[in-house]
Amino acid sequence: MIDSHCHLTDPRLGQQLDTVLERAESAGVTRMITIGTDIDDALKCIELCRALGNVRCAIGIHPNYCHEVSEEDLPRLEHLQADPTVVALGEMGLDYFHHFAPRQRQHEFFLFQLNLAARLKRPIVIHCREAIDDAIAILRGFPTLEGVFHCFTGSPEEAKKILEAGYHIGFTGAVTFKKNDGLRKACALVPLDRLLLETDAPYLSPEPVRSQKTNEPSFVMHVARIVADVKGVSLEELDRHTTANVQRLFRWP
Repeated sequence: MIDSHCHLTDPRLGQQLDTVLERAESAGVTRMITIGTDIDDALKCIELCRALGNVRCAIGIHPNYCHEVSEEDLPRLEHLQADPTVVALGEMGLDYFHHFAPRQRQHEFFLFQLNLAARLKRPIVIHCREAIDDAIAILRGFPTLEGVFHCFTGSPEEAKKILEAGYHIGFTGAVTFKKNDGLRKACALVPLDRLLLETDAPYLSPEPVRSQKTNEPSFVMHVARIVADVKGVSLEELDRHTTANVQRLFRWP
């Protein structure tokens, strides 16, 4: 099993990384993609991945942090993308739920990273919260890009829009929450070849460990069990599909 989106450089995980990785291995989670959300975090991710054979990273500027990043730092993303541990650009996107960064600045940083991804032919990891229509409208200008809308928590109608646009969809512990029937209906619509599993650790601990404040990659197995049930397949079959999806999308054989 692969946790396709986690934040191993977050202090809540980084301070206990050895035991976090041991628990992941014991649970059957053999590979992880850790996400860098700004330049400093990207450097930490690359350093971590260089030391670990089973972890790769995606690095970009998160929309909620783009107001803290100087435009002069953006070109550094291209240099960092050349590192062999980096498999994607992101997470990038739009967040209209929080109000940390002005929407105009979010759009500017999103467009810069999309143009870079198109030029480098890199897959992208998209953070999108309450901004599906605007994100998809912007992405129409980049028809060659492949990527994933990570941590999807939207409606079945929004899932259809993402699928029609040609993107993968990632599901986290949110799909396990007891009151999230709508999200499980959205999950049921996603073809097995367009679906990814993730934790977004240390956030969004799934049921039945939701009371544990710090999520971790081993818990992706709880997400997988619910998604397998929703899709009407065995855990083993789901693992085969989602692993193949990660390998194909992020070119990580």
